[in-house]
Amino acid sequence: MTGKTAVIVLGCNGFSRVAEFFSERLGATGINKHYLLGHDAAAALLVDGRLVAAVEEERLNREKKTTDFPARAVDWCLEEAGITFDDVDLFAFPWNWTPQVLDELLDGIRGSSLAEDAKRRLLGDMADLFDQVVSHEAILADFEARTGHRPDPAKVRFVPHHLAHATTGYYLAGMKDSAFLVSDGRAERFSTLTGEIRDGRITVFDDTATGAQYSIGTLFSSITRFLGFVPNNDEYKVMGLAGYAEPPAPNPFLEHLLRLHDDGRYSFTTPLRTDDLHSHDALFEEYFGPFENTLAYTSRVAAAAQQMLNVATAHQVAHLEKRTDLDRLLFEGGVALNCLNNTPLFEGSRFTDMQVSFGASDTGITIGAAAHAWLDHPGTGPADILAASAPVSPYLGPAYDDTAIEEAIEAFAGRVTATRLTDEEVVGKVAELLTEKVVIGWFEGRVEHGPRALGHRSIIANPGFDDIKDIINTRVKHREPFRPFAPLVLEERAPEIFDMGRKTSSPYMTFVFPVRDAYRDRIPGAVHVDGTSRIQTLTDEGTPRLTALLRRFTELTGTPCLINTSFNVAGEPIVCTPTDALNCFMGTEIDYLVLGNHLVTKAGGAD
Repeated sequence: MTGKTAVIVLGCNGFSRVAEFFSERLGATGINKHYLLGHDAAAALLVDGRLVAAVEEERLNREKKTTDFPARAVDWCLEEAGITFDDVDLFAFPWNWTPQVLDELLDGIRGSSLAEDAKRRLLGDMADLFDQVVSHEAILADFEARTGHRPDPAKVRFVPHHLAHATTGYYLAGMKDSAFLVSDGRAERFSTLTGEIRDGRITVFDDTATGAQYSIGTLFSSITRFLGFVPNNDEYKVMGLAGYAEPPAPNPFLEHLLRLHDDGRYSFTTPLRTDDLHSHDALFEEYFGPFENTLAYTSRVAAAAQQMLNVATAHQVAHLEKRTDLDRLLFEGGVALNCLNNTPLFEGSRFTDMQVSFGASDTGITIGAAAHAWLDHPGTGPADILAASAPVSPYLGPAYDDTAIEEAIEAFAGRVTATRLTDEEVVGKVAELLTEKVVIGWFEGRVEHGPRALGHRSIIANPGFDDIKDIINTRVKHREPFRPFAPLVLEERAPEIFDMGRKTSSPYMTFVFPVRDAYRDRIPGAVHVDGTSRIQTLTDEGTPRLTALLRRFTELTGTPCLINTSFNVAGEPIVCTPTDALNCFMGTEIDYLVLGNHLVTKAGGAD
């Protein structure tokens, strides 16, 4: 590629040695996988401010929530754009671990309540982590070791983690002036941050930053672990459990642990120990009694935790409203994936719009880091921002043509039967199949970005059957029976079926809405026990074939929704390739598989 004038930015998140380092060096201090940096490793590529490619490493290396260096993702992004490392103008990393950050971290350890021996070990381990894994030099050395390319230091941008999150939301929503709240487990130093973005420039309200020892995200993860789930992975299970109980009154989390401050911050009466995810277990048992692995116990704790998170973030937003005259709110970071919180958070605010992006968790920070580097580039001005300001589609990863699909099907010869159809025939045939109690794998186009399947790598079914949720949970997904499923709904019909409040759309499954009474019995498979649904609204422009399928299905059945869940089984990433889809199809009781324009059945199965 010669004579180019475009500004090309590569975003990259992931570390070759971080999992090994934490396992070998920090296991004795109680730090576990929840604290691993670089989880949701990924790469993204911007050309003149336009996102041309982005994919999570887990989709390619098949290791869920991998922390590894995203070698496959980087290679794919460059190949998709037809460029090499020499064509890249800026390399952006969504972390900025400076010596100053290390000094502040070490000072915090020195002032902690740890025993002296544990304190000395942790001080040494943190210094080594900095030198060997997360410092600027370590990151560049890792990049060179895995790619064979050493970026010119003048081309490298280390973007503070929370600024990458904020820019992710700003960029994906179309780069309109916005206030922002970022909340997650922890970044380099903090767990939450608020501020504004105007004309691509970020202003941070420094006095509202919350330290890692008061992270609502980490506390929620501690509760996730206490309830028997995997922290930093299974928080959505706690959300699901919360619907089975009302929060206790009084709520001990609100009465005894959470403290709200006049400056918009919050703290805990007992700070978190970042060296021990079990540090609050005794408090949890003091509040709720000894742990019981029963629905009554776990749902009560989950409901209390959910209410605490809602109260803490609402307090932050109420203060942010007073600090800004902007009427648009961006909520990003892992806590923003708590969709049970998002709807009341927006409805209780004065903001006229609130956006939670499909890349709100660490899946999206490579996009944000790349966008931040581009916005900060001397050659980027208002005209460039305007030219690239359309909201971004989530369908950013690899796609597979007919040849690739047919080669994958051929490898399963004798085990599957495939019929090639036109687009119109796919819509008609699948809509007809869905009138019955069947489960269908749906695979088309580019892989969606983020933790939610958004209709390109999905499992779909008819929500009109009372037992369809149990069928999918037990026979296909192999997951807990209390877990709900999300419905697809046409955007123009959503307010008729769901109480949308002030929202007009929810394309990324980041908000939850009550199902209107007239429809609860019509879509029982997509209604949670608390009468709500986490919906995905469809438009002809966003997902034309899936939208056409839903329209045809509604004509046939009168049911205005379809179940949509991610095309995977518990513990595995969402499928990426046709072979991934076929393996999942053959390893579960999915009835039919749509691979592009091919309808696939198991040999000897129904036609």
